[in-house]
Amino acid sequence: MKIWMWLSVLALLLSIFVSRIVAAEQLDQSQHTERISGSAGDVLEDDPVGRLKVFVYELPSKYNKKILQKDPRCLTHMFAAEIFMHRFLMSSPVRTLNPEEADWFYTPVYTTCDLTPNGLPLPFKSPRMMRSAIQLISSNWPYWNRTEGADHFFVVPHDFGACFHYQEEKAIERGILPLLQRATLVQTFGQQNHVCLKGGSITIPPYAPPQKMQAHLIPPDIPRSIFVYFRGLFYDVGNDPEGGYYARGARAAVWENFKNNPLFDISTEHPTTYYEDMQRAVFCLCPLGWAPWSPRLVEGVIFGCIPVIIADDIVLPFADAIPWEEIGVFVAEKDVPNLDTILTSIPPEVILRKQRLLANPSMKQAMLFPQPAQPGDAFHQILNGLARKLPHDKTVFLSPGEKILNWTAGPVGDLKPW
Repeated sequence: MKIWMWLSVLALLLSIFVSRIVAAEQLDQSQHTERISGSAGDVLEDDPVGRLKVFVYELPSKYNKKILQKDPRCLTHMFAAEIFMHRFLMSSPVRTLNPEEADWFYTPVYTTCDLTPNGLPLPFKSPRMMRSAIQLISSNWPYWNRTEGADHFFVVPHDFGACFHYQEEKAIERGILPLLQRATLVQTFGQQNHVCLKGGSITIPPYAPPQKMQAHLIPPDIPRSIFVYFRGLFYDVGNDPEGGYYARGARAAVWENFKNNPLFDISTEHPTTYYEDMQRAVFCLCPLGWAPWSPRLVEGVIFGCIPVIIADDIVLPFADAIPWEEIGVFVAEKDVPNLDTILTSIPPEVILRKQRLLANPSMKQAMLFPQPAQPGDAFHQILNGLARKLPHDKTVFLSPGEKILNWTAGPVGDLKPW
């Protein structure tokens, strides 16, 4: 036991030493952040303006503004990208008022703004709301019917996107809303070979309030004295009483194996110094929960804490623009019991390089939805994704009277009026 404690302290001192080097380099070379290797830097800096035009449908306020007025908490939860994307497009130079020249059509529906008293989004009304909106645009404009949505995109930031359920088993059973099968989905959920991830989807980061995080920045020369940091649930007793389904057991394994390890600062308590603590940590755990992603991915990048991604087959946000393999550490769910060995085995020079890349301002910018929008931010990364899908293939346009989508498919409850 004494040997183990000595090794733990040694590893902790090593992490502090590495962090001091990083802080010194950032101070000495504040004007020379490392360029992202490969094409990622070029994509991050790309400007989509002039390469596409978006027509925004004008819907009755019951689909968006009235929902928000009823519960303003929707502006700050992790699914708020659907609200801010709408606001951004209304004043964006890519918006066109002439639908005949549009490359893409956008339907502003706030499907995640039905919140419980605790502020958790309930997705159960979302399919009916989305169906109602699509029926409206297909009845009042001719553009949906030309392609049955193949040149339309929808923001669906639920846990499992357009499957509209927060539990994976139920989401898989539901599948993607049939009427969205041809559309491009902009969603936070991304997992390879999963029924809730549609081919061609654009995976985005969850919303994290930029101003709130900015207010908690600490001086960059403060050393990173925490080796591994995590705050959050390990067991979701309310929704998974037997404890084996939530996070596929990965979070439970973190707790059971490392709750007494001095290298691991982990707890269910969420302190007021949460953001400051992340800036003092070398590694931040980003395990899957009900879905494979969480806001910790964004927070880790913003605060320079190397994200330790524990979510098998995850599709990460803007993966064509952000070199996740270079800035993060990937640990298979089955290897969670070996987390201490895996992380203490990473050479200091590798840690140093990851931290330098995380310090790149363009990396942080791409993960945020600031108001007002800024060049290279998440809004522009979404537009870049849409622009790269142009021009639309001629096969997306249907012959007169041709139908592909089944309007009556899906659970009976989804067919009720909204």
